Amino acid sequence: MGKKKPRPRRSFAPEFKAEIVELCRRGDRSVGQVAKDFDLTETAVRDWVKQAEIDAGERDGLTSAEREELAALRRENRRLREDVDILKRATAFFATETR
Repeated sequence: MGKKKPRPRRSFAPEFKAEIVELCRRGDRSVGQVAKDFDLTETAVRDWVKQAEIDAGERDGLTSAEREELAALRRENRRLREDVDILKRATAFFATETR
């Protein structure tokens, strides 16, 4: 009853994902069969198909471009908050030094 060792995280080129999505959309093979044939997880393939439908406007949700923009804005927001925190500490430090 040994546990399965987790598979290392892999990344795939957008072109490869598009080919997999196209194979699934043709309908001659199920998502599970396509995933098995290419040694992918069924969940990943289903997510790729879902995101392709969102990007094509066939389904509601955030498009890939919107997701990228949101991630960039969150990174920038985090950096700006850190900058403000540093400035607050510097202000407090120099306020105590001048007394």
